Amino acid sequence: MPPTKTKIMPTGITVRNIIPTRTKTGIPLPNELKNTISSKRKADASPSKENKQNKRIAFGERNINVADNQINKGSKQVDEKEKDVKKAVVMTNAKKLTVQVKKLPSVKTVVKPRQNENLPPPAAPVQKIVTRGAQRREVVPDQTALKAPKETAKDSSNVNKGKRLSNEFEKTEETLYCTALEEINESVASTYFSAKKSQHNLRSANKMVEPPSNSARRPSGVSLVAKQIEAKLNLSDSEVPEGVDNFDKENWNDVLQVSHYAMDIFNYLKERETLFQICDYMDRQICLTKWMRSLLVDWMVEIQESFELNHETLYVGVKLVDMYLSKMTVSRETLQLVGAAAMFVASKYDERIPPQIKDFLYICDGAYSRRDLIRMELNLLKVCDFNLGIPISYRFLRRYARCAKIAMPTLTLARYILEFCLMEYETVLIRDSKLACAAMYLALKMKKFPGWNATLEHYSGYKLEDFKSVAVLLNKYLHQPPKSQLMTVRNKYSHKIFFEVAKTPLIPLEEV
Repeated sequence: MPPTKTKIMPTGITVRNIIPTRTKTGIPLPNELKNTISSKRKADASPSKENKQNKRIAFGERNINVADNQINKGSKQVDEKEKDVKKAVVMTNAKKLTVQVKKLPSVKTVVKPRQNENLPPPAAPVQKIVTRGAQRREVVPDQTALKAPKETAKDSSNVNKGKRLSNEFEKTEETLYCTALEEINESVASTYFSAKKSQHNLRSANKMVEPPSNSARRPSGVSLVAKQIEAKLNLSDSEVPEGVDNFDKENWNDVLQVSHYAMDIFNYLKERETLFQICDYMDRQICLTKWMRSLLVDWMVEIQESFELNHETLYVGVKLVDMYLSKMTVSRETLQLVGAAAMFVASKYDERIPPQIKDFLYICDGAYSRRDLIRMELNLLKVCDFNLGIPISYRFLRRYARCAKIAMPTLTLARYILEFCLMEYETVLIRDSKLACAAMYLALKMKKFPGWNATLEHYSGYKLEDFKSVAVLLNKYLHQPPKSQLMTVRNKYSHKIFFEVAKTPLIPLEEV
């Protein structure tokens, strides 16, 4: 059974009622008793969801008011008592409202519309930044929210001063120093800029008074320096002997031909050939033979063709292999790794988009790991002293063919001879400029053109007697019977793209 409550009726009769609003017989109670009982149940019961402290305070004040009404007005009727209870409830709610009204100003003392009331609307991106900065300076301290309207007006004027920040593309003497002068007084800033302005006016007046100097009549600085360099290096002296085509003079104004110093470039490359001279190293290689080197070069040509690399990359790669073998002893298992690393380094030096490491590992058929290739690359660069500006025969050949105005089929035949002879070990000991001359000479003879002429002699710097023995040696290699293991170069230049120059009839050995 739930606990019972005792109620004092106006007539002095004590009634014991159970908290439910129905009697034991099921007859509903009067509305007057129902209201009083339900209100008292709310006061005595513990609150479930709302704030306990407020609930207890509110209902505690309500019980005190009910007790006072019972003492002072015990002889009144139930209707009057009910009115007093409702009045007490209304008064309690009123107290709660007043307390909340008093608490509101202490919580929300800063009203955002009042801060931005006097600030101009942000129009430009720079003004937005300054306006936000001004808001931060006003909002962060607690006292700034209680400033007087006059102080707010001053802040808005400071914000307007921020408009001196001009656009990034329109810098003047004033705007260049606007950030440094933000905290300076207005009088100091005006004095500073007035002094700057007077100096500027004075300079402009002096310029107008002074007569134009001789330097004003001279050409621009770049052209003047170019003329001085041309006079010092004697670049304008491009006179050639009689009977020689002046190729550089014909392309003097073509910037892609660099005719002003093309002759000096190839003379410099010929001088650098002595730095990359390779000695006879095959006797010191215990595990290697000339045949193994030929197989390696043939495989490198296949790499160049498969990856569609430049021909310069192939020649630099073969040169790096020879330079490494001339200084280091290599086993038979490591020879292919040296060739892969040499092509990898050469492609990095000469290619626009070089192949990746995984491509070279794939073409090695998984014989080496990534770590092996990287370590060999480091060793190769150290042995070569990181000097990759190697004069190669292919560059000399192109220069000679351009100066002599050789047709493309003849040039392609010379390229075939030069690339085919890369597999021969004896060519390692010969200078690349002489190899290019010998290949060009043989191509002209095979195409039934006149041999070495005055134009080729002038631009190459070699006479026929200087490389005649080299031409005989290359022609001897061409007459060798083809070998099935070394057919990559021959098949490559048998294609229509290369004018099928590999099928060109050879000249007899005695006619060279």
